[in-house]
Amino acid sequence: MSNRKMITAALPYANGPVHIGHLAGVYIPADVYARFQRRLGKDVAFICGSDEHGIPITIRAKKEGVTPQDIVDKYHEIIKKSFSDLGISFDEYSRTTSQKHYETSQDFFKVLYEKGKFTEEVSEQYFDEQAGEFLADRYIVGTCPNCGNENAYGDQCEKCGSTLSPSELINPKSMLSGNVPILKETKNWYLPLNEYEDFLNEWIIEGHKDDWKPNVYGQVKSWLNDGLKPRAMTRDLNWGVPVPLPNAEGKVLYVWFDAPIGYISFTKEWAQKNGKNWKDYWQSEDSDLVHFIGKDNIVFHCIIFPSMMKAHGDYIMPKNVPAFEFLNLENDKISTSRNWAVWAHEYVEDFPGQQDVLRYALLSSAPETKDNNFTWKDFQTKNNSELANIFGNFINRVTVLINKNFEGKVPEGDANAPELEEISKRAVEIRSFLENYEFRNALTAFMNLARFGNQYLQNEEPWKTVKNDIEKTKNTLFIGAQISVALANLAEPFLPFTAQKLYKIFNVEQKEWTEIENSKVLIKAGHSIMANAPILFSQISDDVIEAQIQKLENTKQNNKKTNPNANPMKEEITFDDFTKIDLRTATILEAEKVEKADKLLKLTVDTGVDVRTVVSGIAESFTPEEVIGKQVMILLNLAPRKIRGIESQGMLLLTTKPDGKLSFVTPDDNVENGIEIG
Repeated sequence: MSNRKMITAALPYANGPVHIGHLAGVYIPADVYARFQRRLGKDVAFICGSDEHGIPITIRAKKEGVTPQDIVDKYHEIIKKSFSDLGISFDEYSRTTSQKHYETSQDFFKVLYEKGKFTEEVSEQYFDEQAGEFLADRYIVGTCPNCGNENAYGDQCEKCGSTLSPSELINPKSMLSGNVPILKETKNWYLPLNEYEDFLNEWIIEGHKDDWKPNVYGQVKSWLNDGLKPRAMTRDLNWGVPVPLPNAEGKVLYVWFDAPIGYISFTKEWAQKNGKNWKDYWQSEDSDLVHFIGKDNIVFHCIIFPSMMKAHGDYIMPKNVPAFEFLNLENDKISTSRNWAVWAHEYVEDFPGQQDVLRYALLSSAPETKDNNFTWKDFQTKNNSELANIFGNFINRVTVLINKNFEGKVPEGDANAPELEEISKRAVEIRSFLENYEFRNALTAFMNLARFGNQYLQNEEPWKTVKNDIEKTKNTLFIGAQISVALANLAEPFLPFTAQKLYKIFNVEQKEWTEIENSKVLIKAGHSIMANAPILFSQISDDVIEAQIQKLENTKQNNKKTNPNANPMKEEITFDDFTKIDLRTATILEAEKVEKADKLLKLTVDTGVDVRTVVSGIAESFTPEEVIGKQVMILLNLAPRKIRGIESQGMLLLTTKPDGKLSFVTPDDNVENGIEIG
């Protein structure tokens, strides 16, 4: 087994915060594994970063009326802080908009291009004539041919879960303009994955049938059995890493081409800062490459990325890809669009100082081989019954009794006591589980040592024997101290904040894993421990849990609204208030841009009562030419006010579409100007 570990965690999309599904299915297990490998003395590079390209980013940007860069800057910082707050110990957490990443991705593409690994293919893709751009699959909506959902995307129906292509949608429309897109020819560069089938069959199907997880192996086998097809490695978009070829304007690298290369570019950044050679981790057979991902990323990490690396020729293949299944929340699928999630940054705010409770609860429910479920009641039970009543109670008993009866010094005891064998047994057991990516079993083995210690004290009753058998009491607490220090060390990969507290309580340094496996005496007799040691875990009360459940219930009720994005109703008015409003039909006669004001148009409007000037902030959605002759609705009796030195007399009625653009509220049929509404 290699002494060098190149560990990656799937790049989170920087279009929203991180939730518990991400944590349980990728980041906490990856962190446990990285911490454990460091404790074995391995040379570890634990690498991740924000995936800042791709359609979800641009969709979010359009929805919020900002640039994609604004979105990724905002969420990169939120995600990075959430990981740090929860103790995820990345050696490097970077982002795919970094200069080093652009250079690395483009260099990788050019190597494949120069080796003739791509094919150039012309295909017909949907094009929005009004927006003047090709449409990514996610920018096309229509009716799902399988379930009739009228809001299915061009790549997937989120109602029935079907994988789709835009050509399968019934009545496809562009999300950019709402218009029916046309088919237009475009050229892109494809990687012929079918040429790598023999390699993938030999490497995975034959080479990893005994050591890869069944869910990963089975999915890869299914893809290969169905036969692979060429896949486009470039896209017609304006957000992403530009294709580094002549005459490739308006084309970027497919996000699933550039994103995994992020692992390499981020390793380069880390290596440069730390005097390392990045090639040792990516191009040496002495390095073990391990990808931690969710099951939805298996095809990219086990078929596409390895094919890319094989085509390049200089890179090692993953030793393992321990993909996890999905975590549900309160028996319902986690959904960012429905806000059905427990967000990492909100948890840290709601439960200050209790990061390890979440780590423990999520690890104990980790969806290793099948989907699993998180509930707040189970979270409470895990904390109260296991962390507080077993683990915390044992540590508290040992420290209180040593301080009370032996002046805070570890008493003399039998260094060969048979009870100490339990420490080595559990350390070896945990090692075996973690080396095989069995995190739930490893956590259970850890807690079993705490259970053993608690039961040992219960049987020996040192609080009683101190009155009539001081030697027995000394031996009991000597053994209790050894188990406590072992627990501190074994806890570190799982519960790093708790481990640090325990090192301070027992006044010890962290030890290598092999020392816990091989040494019976981990803290010597006479060693001083902390006086008045703090409680490790507090009980979590019912009202705290009920507040979290109510938060989810509020989300559920909000999701029942026909438009969850609608703003709350304004303050109630009376009928008399309403009768004061004078709404009229009107027609825009003239329109021009207001100087030095990007959002404003100066409009001349025929209200049927008079012809007046209205200044309106619609210039980002309409050109002056588009609105001339448009019949609109106007609030006639709004008091005039000056905008950029122009007196505006009234206000037009508009609404905002899902893409962030404005739309006029207009009558269905042409009517005379000046007709009252209401």
